[in-house]
Amino acid sequence: MTYDLFIGDRLFSSWSMRGWLMLEKFGLPCTTHMIGLYSDTMARDMQPLAPARLVPALRLPDGTVVGESHAMAETLAERHPDAGLWPQDAAARATARWLCAEMVAGFHALRSACPMQLKHRWKGFEPSGETRADLTRIETLWAHARKISGTTSGPLFGRYSLADVFYTPVAARIIGYGLPVSVQSHDYCMELLSDPAVRQWRAMGLTVDYDPFPYDQPLNAEPWPIGGASTARAVEAGPSVNDLCPYSGKPVTAFLELDGNRWGFCNTFCRDKTLADPGAWPKFTQMIRQAV
Repeated sequence: MTYDLFIGDRLFSSWSMRGWLMLEKFGLPCTTHMIGLYSDTMARDMQPLAPARLVPALRLPDGTVVGESHAMAETLAERHPDAGLWPQDAAARATARWLCAEMVAGFHALRSACPMQLKHRWKGFEPSGETRADLTRIETLWAHARKISGTTSGPLFGRYSLADVFYTPVAARIIGYGLPVSVQSHDYCMELLSDPAVRQWRAMGLTVDYDPFPYDQPLNAEPWPIGGASTARAVEAGPSVNDLCPYSGKPVTAFLELDGNRWGFCNTFCRDKTLADPGAWPKFTQMIRQAV
């Protein structure tokens, strides 16, 4: 059973990130299709999914199209009751649904003033009073979730759930703009963004160059705080240590150099996503450990 997931540009589409994480983090297989948010092709790309008009959108195996992230989440939870998308405890489950619903409907000041971007962290951003009020409300909800679940760190309800999925792009805004939150909230944001799946999402987004850069700010930027600066570099040719791509198992045609060794991949996308964050990819790091 494979789903078709339609998403926008990974560096900027917070809703697309939610849609992908609700499948990726719970082991639900999908084929990903890109919708052109910044190439003036969105309306055309979305036509086969009408009346859905925004990303993400999900096509079920029977051809049914589901739009809107909250509807996608409930549909997947209903279809996969054993996957654990919602907390098992009834009170925690009700609270998690509440947090997700308020995320979908609220925090307009934060979302407007701080569009999600995953490339770097802005320095010196000054949030408005309205944005600070949104942050206060978010922290209030997170504290309430932890009171219900009895947790003080990690996922809001003890085990990773859709609540963590829905608030990961919020975490990206808090960290990406250096917004003022408590130490506990900051640590939770960093945990969400350090998840290997989130690092992989960002690395795939970094394979695309933008000119001009969407949502630019008149501020200085500093490196994204998770993953560190990559020391890998693309090279034109091999030979490489490996003959087969660590992801597809196909013969290598594109290459990068890391720590004095050359590694091969079946195409430039596989190479470039690895180039962006080599440590995000277990199949790549395992190949290095076994070969070197």
